[in-house]
Amino acid sequence: MNSSLTVLVVVFALLAFLLLVLCLWTRWAYWVKLGLVLLVTLFYFQAYDAVRASLGWAVVEPLPKRFVLLAAVFDEPNKERGSKGQIFIWVNAMEDRRPAPEPRAYRLPYEKDLHSILGDAMKKNREGITQVGTAEPKVGPKGFSWLRPAGDEKVGLKFSDLPRPQLPEK
Repeated sequence: MNSSLTVLVVVFALLAFLLLVLCLWTRWAYWVKLGLVLLVTLFYFQAYDAVRASLGWAVVEPLPKRFVLLAAVFDEPNKERGSKGQIFIWVNAMEDRRPAPEPRAYRLPYEKDLHSILGDAMKKNREGITQVGTAEPKVGPKGFSWLRPAGDEKVGLKFSDLPRPQLPEK
C-alpha cells in the first residue's frame, strides 16, 4: 500500500468519525442525518473508483483514437469459471503525433477477431516493429446504450507499422 492510499484511508476514517459525531450529538432531523449518511456513502463509492483508476488498474473507457500498442493479455472465455473473457491492453495515446509520456491499461470484452488482430500486432511488436493502432467503435445493436453493462461496447482496431524516423542528412 503506498503512502497516498494510506492517507486516503485515514481521511475516510476521519470523515466517518465526524459523521458519527454529527449523527449522535446533534438535534438535527432524522432525514438530514440520513441524507448525510447517504451522501458520504455515495462519496465512498465514487472515491473508490477514482482511486482504483489512479492505481493503474485497467479502466473500462473508450480507447484513444490513435495509440502505440505496448502489450496485450488475453483472458479467454471459460464456462467452468463462468467467465465471459476479457482482453487487457496497455497503450500510449498519441498526442500531437507523439506517444503520451505515461501508458494506460484498458479492459475490453473478449472477441475472437480482436484476439487475432492483437495477437498479430503483438508478434510484430516482439520482432521490434512498433505498432500504431486506431480505434473505431463498432456499430452495435440499437437501443439504450446506458442499459448495457460497462465494458460491453465493441471496438474495431486496426494496426499499422510505425514509420522509421527520418534522420537529417549530414
